[in-house]
Amino acid sequence: MLRFLFVGFLAVATVALGVVAAIGSWAWWVLAGVLVVLLAVGVYDLIQRKHAVLRNYPILGHLRYLLESLRPELQQYFIERNFDGRPFDRDVRTMIYERAKGIHGELSFGTERQIDDVGYEYLVHSTVPVPEPEDPPRILIGGPDCTRPYSMSLLNVSSMSFGALSANALRALNRGAALGGFAHDTGEGGLTPYHLDGGGDLVWEIGSGYFGTRTRDGRFDPDCFAHQVAHEQIKAVSIKLSQGAKPGLGGVLPAAKVSEEIARFRGVPAHEKCVSPAAHTAFSTPLELIGFVARLRELGDGKPVGFKLCVGSRVEFLAICKAMLATGITPDFVIVDGAEGGTAAAPLEYEDHVGLPLTDGLMIVHNALTGCGLRDRIRVGASGKVAVGNDIVKRLIQGADYTNSARAMMMALGCIQAQRCHTNLCPVGVATQDPRRARALDVGDKSERVRRYHAATVAQAVQIMASLGVSDPAQLTPHMLRKRISVTRQLSYADLYEWLEPGQLLAEPPRDWAADWSIADPETFRPQHRTR
Repeated sequence: MLRFLFVGFLAVATVALGVVAAIGSWAWWVLAGVLVVLLAVGVYDLIQRKHAVLRNYPILGHLRYLLESLRPELQQYFIERNFDGRPFDRDVRTMIYERAKGIHGELSFGTERQIDDVGYEYLVHSTVPVPEPEDPPRILIGGPDCTRPYSMSLLNVSSMSFGALSANALRALNRGAALGGFAHDTGEGGLTPYHLDGGGDLVWEIGSGYFGTRTRDGRFDPDCFAHQVAHEQIKAVSIKLSQGAKPGLGGVLPAAKVSEEIARFRGVPAHEKCVSPAAHTAFSTPLELIGFVARLRELGDGKPVGFKLCVGSRVEFLAICKAMLATGITPDFVIVDGAEGGTAAAPLEYEDHVGLPLTDGLMIVHNALTGCGLRDRIRVGASGKVAVGNDIVKRLIQGADYTNSARAMMMALGCIQAQRCHTNLCPVGVATQDPRRARALDVGDKSERVRRYHAATVAQAVQIMASLGVSDPAQLTPHMLRKRISVTRQLSYADLYEWLEPGQLLAEPPRDWAADWSIADPETFRPQHRTR
């Protein structure tokens, strides 16, 4: 509130100086003129809709843009050290912002990466590129038990709840999804009018707290679920087993952000920390999980149902696969969330030291499903620092069918990585429940930015695929992605990783998989002996 009082103070001071100048010397008119200019700037900042920082911090917010224009390297220094320790490269951040604003995507000079560093990855272009398809490829989500399949974009909005994000941020994301023809994941905080505001397609996420579909004692409510899932905008349902940034923990919404409205939608006490359980109560074994998938699909009248997880133990995922084989029931999709994913609130130890990175998680899920002969029935999504076109193509090569993005979508909304998400003091109105701060985010302007960012990024992914010599994601192979493993050697993903053949685990498991496969048990997530 004090930041707005500054403009009011200027107005009073300007009037006072005007009076003094009228009866004093000409020097007072100079000072009064300066105050008039500052007051005009402040009023303009409050009413303009393009820059959320200026709407929340009139006059003072111009210091940010001054630093940006005078010394881009200085701004980069602060951003890189203010972005969860694992920043996007400067050119990636620039591309996100410029694509969202509809500005060209080219940059001056050469690469920002040290291409001779160990660990550097690159895509293998073809001497005979193919023409780009007129329309970007889409992925049909829906297995044999699904009667209402959904056509998914190559890039979609990853799960972010009302509570983590403001109402205006969700409105802008959903309108952007409607304008661009891609899906918007609700996050586990329940279905709200703000998710439905723009008419965009929704993936409804159900977490262990069952927010939006829970009984008084916090358990899953099938009647409430059936009522909610019938909404036409809900195209699929995702069961959240774990989240990349905090695998093994439930969701956490700090008390400062649990408003009366949030509490009403979630069915929890207001102004108290909202913590969902680490584990689900609706199931406790792989067989029960697969049964829960089938139950939700039946309650949802045949809409696609899947689950999201950050992979930890390969044995546990193989146990889920054995449950699918034992019952003949399969999810329609599996979303792999990498440990590099972000969050508004989690212990640092979990963010940095628990769970597998996205690449390793994708390798396990893709190969396990392939080895069990189930891959053709189940689509795989990838989530975890997906931001630009090459990210999409790399994840498709590594085993995904489509991708989800949260962080880059927030940046398209205007997020400046201030890392105030958990304090309710977001300076641009993206991650706050303070209505005075959230008002700075103009829904109409930011929904267009989200649409533009999505369209440009998918177009770039399609262009890259064409440069590799393919026009459809199904034509991508592990040979098209290479990694430098020493200063003198680089190998393709086909050579770096083991790729199972369809049904190979059922016939003769490879030596590296045999021990895990033998102890994986569809009746428990905790076998007596684990190897991986």
